[in-house]
Order: sequence, then C-alpha cells, then structure tokens
Amino acid sequence: MSENEIRDLLAERTAAMHAKDPQRVVASYTEKAVKFDLAPPLRTTGASAEHVAQWMSTFDGPISYTYHDEEITVSGDLAMVAALTKLTATPQGHNESFTLWFRTTFALRHNGNGWLIAHEHNSTPFHMDGSFRAAVDLQP
Repeated sequence: MSENEIRDLLAERTAAMHAKDPQRVVASYTEKAVKFDLAPPLRTTGASAEHVAQWMSTFDGPISYTYHDEEITVSGDLAMVAALTKLTATPQGHNESFTLWFRTTFALRHNGNGWLIAHEHNSTPFHMDGSFRAAVDLQP
C-alpha cells in the first residue's frame, strides 16, 4: 500500500509540473524540506511556490517531468526513492524543446495525511576529464 501511495505522489508531481501549477508541486513537501537542486544555491530549506513559479515561467508551453526506474524502499513512516528524472521543456523564446535526464533521490516521511518529501537531491554527473562539464547529454 505505501509503495502505491508514493507512486501516486510521484504521478501528482508529474501532473503538477505539466499543468505548471507551483502550489501543487510544493504541496508534496514537508514544511522544512531540505533540497539539493540542479540550480544554485547548493542547498535550500522549505519549498517555495514563488520560486517554482519563477522557474516554470522560463518555459513556454507544458513541462514534461517524469520519473523512471524508480526504486522505492519503505520502512515504517520513512521511505526512500531513487529514480531517473526526464525533463522536457521549451525555453522561452526558443522554437525547440530540450530533454535532460538527471538523478533524483527523495527521503519521505509519512504523517497523518500521507507521504511528503522531507529531502530531495537532484544531480547530473560531470566529466572527470578535468573540464568539470556537466554530462547533460546522457540518456538511460
């Protein structure tokens, strides 16, 4: 049952991103969720609908944000999710969309209202050849 509830939470996040609804996106977090996102800063605490709305406004049209190869582990009122995330969107003023695959890890907590994200870590690997360039061209 818990694994299905977590899959439902991931599906809701996908739908909220596609709808460009920042309130729905941040509803999936605990109040003091710790986030390590792709964009600076290195760490944020709490989820801000204003920040999500600002990020969403940089894209024209829908945002496709889907989770793949999810590995879900549940132990009592704590759970971990490791997944690959696929983001496809069209930057404002551009005619073509881009697709970026990256890694996502969630730590979730169950409260009386269901599962919420307490910790999120998104990352892309980088080339270890001294260039330190993000390896944004990788696909599973």
